[in-house]
This record gives sequence, structure tokens and C-alpha cells, in this order.
Amino acid sequence: MDARVSELFGSASGHSSGGSQGSTSNYKPGNGNGVVSKKTGAKNKKARTRFPRNFKPSNNTPYLPPEAEEGNIEYKLKLVNPTQNRFEHLATQMKWRLQEGRGEAVYQIGVEDNGMLVGLSEEDMRASLKTLHRLAEKVGADIAVLREQEVEYDADIPRKIAEVLIRKVPDDQQFLDLRVAVLGNVDSGKSTLLGVLTQGELDNGRGRARLNLFRHLHEIQTGRTSSISFEILGFNSKGEVVNYSESRTAEEICESASKMITFIDLAGHHKYLKTTIFGLTSYCPDFAMLVVSANTGIAGTTREHLGLAMALKVPIFIVISKVDLCTRATVERTVRQLERFLKQPGCNKVPMVVGSTDDAVTAAQQFAQSPSITPIFTLSSVTGESLDMLKVFFNIIPPLSNSKEQEELMQQLTEFQVDEIYTVPEVGTVVGGTLYSGICREGDHLVVGPTESGQFHKLTVGSIQRNRSACRVLRAGQAATLALGNFDRSLLRKGMVMVSPEMNPTICWMFEAEIVLLFHAKTFHKGFQVTVHIGNVRQTATVEALYGKEELRTGEQAVVLFKFIKHPEYLKVGAKMLFREGVTKGCQVFHKHAWRLAVFWFSLWFRPCTFKSRLMRFVLGDGIRIFTVISIYDFRFRFRRGD
Repeated sequence: MDARVSELFGSASGHSSGGSQGSTSNYKPGNGNGVVSKKTGAKNKKARTRFPRNFKPSNNTPYLPPEAEEGNIEYKLKLVNPTQNRFEHLATQMKWRLQEGRGEAVYQIGVEDNGMLVGLSEEDMRASLKTLHRLAEKVGADIAVLREQEVEYDADIPRKIAEVLIRKVPDDQQFLDLRVAVLGNVDSGKSTLLGVLTQGELDNGRGRARLNLFRHLHEIQTGRTSSISFEILGFNSKGEVVNYSESRTAEEICESASKMITFIDLAGHHKYLKTTIFGLTSYCPDFAMLVVSANTGIAGTTREHLGLAMALKVPIFIVISKVDLCTRATVERTVRQLERFLKQPGCNKVPMVVGSTDDAVTAAQQFAQSPSITPIFTLSSVTGESLDMLKVFFNIIPPLSNSKEQEELMQQLTEFQVDEIYTVPEVGTVVGGTLYSGICREGDHLVVGPTESGQFHKLTVGSIQRNRSACRVLRAGQAATLALGNFDRSLLRKGMVMVSPEMNPTICWMFEAEIVLLFHAKTFHKGFQVTVHIGNVRQTATVEALYGKEELRTGEQAVVLFKFIKHPEYLKVGAKMLFREGVTKGCQVFHKHAWRLAVFWFSLWFRPCTFKSRLMRFVLGDGIRIFTVISIYDFRFRFRRGD
């Protein structure tokens, strides 16, 4: 066990400020980091560089990585007066890039296919942008110039390169939807920041902006979030912000937005930790925004929330709020503290301080391509300082999954996770959650369960709503609410799944996983009870057996058999799992055998069960362990001592 990892997550004390100040990056558009990649697309083979007149390449000519055949980034040297056949080919190519980016594409104008930054004259650049605008109109999209930069050459005529965002105009609610989980310590300004972003009005310094986000009276009275709330921020096809300052209802925002950011506002207080974990595991966020107060720095649950996001492999970026309450020296000290913390073993992050709009564009592109990049923003919800940089970041940030992965999920059978249950007058029972796989339409016949007796009940989907507006088709990865009509609400609970009848779902009472203890005050042994989080499942489980050992102490690992104490659950082999109890901690390890085959036999209802899964564990903060389920037991089987 690495002692440095234990040191990072083994204590709750903060870190002293220090380290070097992170510098903002230079202009590195697209998927570049200034270094030519060894991997090149098929299009780059034997690529010939076409040099314009008066261009004199030298040994210091800047390069980007060669253009990849897949993805949503396209390099174009120039688009000046193309022929009709060439125009049609370019339009087809733009459709492909938009499909790869799920409705978004980035064009680098003035760049060769091999990544050389050649640049264009002012006249050629205007002509190329005009052609690009015509292409976008043909495919039903809009363009927005993100930035222009002069390329320094020893040429008589100054040359520029441009980075252009192409975004498809929304059609039948097929906007790009990204979910961002908002984490951070209590009183760090999470809800206030979301109120400013979504309402379009600055805070008055006393929390006025956050009032519209609270769901309960005690939240308004204390100013602390205790439940999970959702807020939306839209961007139209031209990259302009669409929020409640321009639209009265969420339906109007959805109608005019091409890209939607759904914020999942989670609780910061430690006593609501189970609610925060449930929001991270069940709602499947694409990104996590960790809010840190400039005047307090890393305090409270900040370390624990960061560990949760890292354990679940959720890309994370940091926002330092309340800079208006501190001196510049205090803000810089907080930034240095975060940089030092992120660079420590166990985190291994590369902090990137965003100080300009150009930095925000670069951070958004590199953040989605490299999980180690961690952008850091410093802003104020009262004065609005640097708030526009964060909006640019949200506008540019691409989705993590490509169109191919999305198509594979949609071809699977329907599986919808039930996270919320409501009763709406004149509508009936309504459930909210995320569609994990497949496609769901109005009128589909599904089964929901498991109940306490392990059964599944038939139901019919009445209507579907996304972001409070009607939707006819729900696709994999999208969150929505489904109306179930007169279905008995007493038969539903959080943690259930609605699946296609053809799936023949299997449920279990017991499951097996390999764990590692980083820190535990006593011994981990048979009979130990923990609270288990597996996706939208949250239930207490008991340790039934430790294979090969009688007990576990700090730093030891073993395969453990768990059993739910209340009712069976629907689990999938390979699902990520968290469990918490006291100050027990877990660490990332990899078993010497990459794969393991587990075969179990039972004396009652004799039937073999075979499961196979990769064994992986992840780093977590205080009171959390994570591992992968490697086997499950059918709930009908009974374990009898001595068999």
C-alpha cells in the first residue's frame, strides 16, 4: 500500500498553502497541446502541405496534432470560392463532424491536415468564414467564431487562424444535454452561483440569488441545501446564453436552446452526505463542479467530495467563489493551496488557472480530452467578476461520449432507473430518473421492480417530460420524468428499475466484491453492517463472509460477501459500488489477475451461476470505500451452513 496515498486520505486536516502559481496556457486550439501526436488518422497518410504564396516555413513553425478521422474537430486551410461539387462534399463532411460531436463541431481555419498552423490573410479569412456560414445554413446549423489569433511568421502579410464552433439548430428537443454535479463544502456559495447563472441576476451579498433554488422552508431559513435540486442553463445555436432572464419558463428555454447544462445542486453539509452520494451515483453526471470559498479554502467536506468524484471517474473542475470578500493575496493563496493539493499522489491532477476567455476555450477542449486537466476559475457572484469565463467554458465543453457509444446504448433493451416518485393531480403517479440504455416512447409496456418479495409489475408509460417540457422519445443517457397513470404508488420505491419484459431481469439478496481498507479504527469482520450505494440503490448490507481471512485491518484486502437486510435489489455485474461506515477509507488497487471467474453452487434449487468481471477499486475520501461487484446471487437461493 502506498503510504503517500494513505497520507492524503488518512487524515482530515487541511494542507498548508504553498507551491507554484499555475500559469495560464497559450493559444492551443482544438485537441492540441502543442505537440504532434504519434497517432494519426487515415486521412493524414502521405498528406502534402500546400503553402500559400509568400509563406516561408521554418524550423519553428507551430504545429497541432494531425487531424483525426474520427471526432468533431476538422482542420481547413481555406474555403475560398469552392465549386459546387466541392461545396456538396464539404456539407457532407460537416454533417459527419456534427454527428460525431452529437450536434457540435469545431473547425480550425488556416490549419493544414497535418496540424501546421499556416494562417490566412484577412481577405481569405473573410471568404472562408463566409463559405463556412453557407455550409452551416445548408446542414441546419449556426456558426460562432470562438477566437482568432495571428500566427507569427516572417511574412510581409499578417496571417491569422480562426477557431469556429458549429452547432446544430435544435429539432424536436434533440438538444445536447450535459449534467453537471455541483459539489463543495457548506456555505461555499454553490446555490448562489447556480442562482446567478440560471436567473441572470447578480446576488446582493445576502443570498437573494439562491432563494429560487431551495425546495424546503428549513433550507430558506438556514441557507443550507439538504435535498437534490435541478437547474438548467441553455445556449442557443449561436452560443448565446438562454436562461430565465430571457425566458419565463423552462419549456421556453428548451425550445430555444441547442445545448443544455443541467446542474445537480447537492448538499454540502456532512450530515447530508448520503444525499450527496445518491446524487452522484444515481444521476450519472458528466462533469463535477467543485465550489471552494476563497476565504476558507479547502475545508469541511471539500476533500471528501473531491474523493467521491475521483472515485467515480467524473471529470472535475474547480470554481473559487467569494473573491469579492478577500484581498488578492488571499485568493492567490487559496489557488496555490488547491494546486498543491491537486498535484499530490492520489490526485495526480494538472491544475490550469483560467485568467481570460482564451484560457476558458482552451480549458474546455483540453478538459474533455484529458481527465488529468483540472481548470480553476476565480469569480464572484456579487460583482460578476470572471463570470463570463465560466459561461464560455460551459458553452464550449463537449460531451464525453461520442455518437458511436450513444448508438450502442440505444440498441440495447430499455432500462430506466427510478430516482424520484411523485403524485401529480390529474396526472397520477410520476417517476423521475435516468434512462440507462435503450429507447423509451409513450405507450411502451415495461415491468418495474423488484418489490420486497422480488416481483416485477407490468405498467405502461403514459407521457414523457424532459426539463419540464413534453418529449415524445427518450434516448439512452437522458434524464426525464415518466407518467404512469393510475399505477399504485405504494408499489414503487427509490432504487427500482423499469426494464423491458424481454430482459428477464435477475435480482439478488447477496453479492461479492473485493475491497481494500485504507483506514479503519478497529477490525472489519463478519457481521459488520454498512450502507451500500450501487447506482440508484441505497440499502444497508451485512458482511456475510470474508474469503481467506477472519478479519481485515487497515491496508489489507479480501473478497467479501455482502447481503442486503431489507429486500432484494436489481444489480449488474461490474457496477461501481460505494459503502460507508464511520471513518473507514478505501484505496485504489489492482488485482494481480486481471479477470476472475466466479462459480457458485447451491444445495437448494440446484443451479450453477457464473459471472465474470474486471476487479477495480478507486480512491475515496472520509468514510467511503468503492469497488466493483464481481458476482451476484439470485434472491431465490438460500445459503445453508455446511453445504
